[in-house]
Amino acid sequence: MDASPTPSAAQPPDPETAPLPGPGPGPGPAPDRPEAAPPGAGPRDMPLTVCPTPDLAVPAPHENPAIPPLPARGNGTLATSARTGSKARRLATPIGILAAVSGAFAYVGTVDPNEPGHYPVCPLLQLTGVLCPGCGGLRSAHAFITGDLGTALQANAVATVGYFLFAAVWVLWLVRAWRGQPLRIALAPVWWWGVGAVLLVFAVIRNLPFGSALAP
Repeated sequence: MDASPTPSAAQPPDPETAPLPGPGPGPGPAPDRPEAAPPGAGPRDMPLTVCPTPDLAVPAPHENPAIPPLPARGNGTLATSARTGSKARRLATPIGILAAVSGAFAYVGTVDPNEPGHYPVCPLLQLTGVLCPGCGGLRSAHAFITGDLGTALQANAVATVGYFLFAAVWVLWLVRAWRGQPLRIALAPVWWWGVGAVLLVFAVIRNLPFGSALAP
């Protein structure tokens, strides 16, 4: 029996001490290698971040990007006083005009213009004896405010029609002010000439014998 020792199996080289392939005089100690970065960390120990894409930037369900939310007050209520204040400012002018006109009508309705001494006389009528288009307007207003429409038309038909026209324009003005829309009534010059012509014809007819029904 052969007693010589049996050569052992070849062991794989140690990666820490194995020489790197390349030119050189011979095997030597392996150079230091950088340690592998742990998962989730970038170079120089900087944490990795994920930039959101446009499809991920979704607003909250209760937010509407098209309509900015109203600022909240200290007690949590929405700031609606600005809207209320602007609407009140828009309605102030037509309501103020109505209050002034109502006060004037109330005074004329209380103080009868048919009794002399309460109101001044028309200068044109006092000097020339000619009725102007406005003569009888106070008596017309007094009859209108007391509900006597026939007497109002006889005293001054143009003024009586003007009362209804004023009421229609005022209602339109109030509605547009409530909606935040300005009142714009643009009349062509021909309309103003037409109004002047109507007033002139009315003044002439009421001073003629056959137009005595239009005289106060």
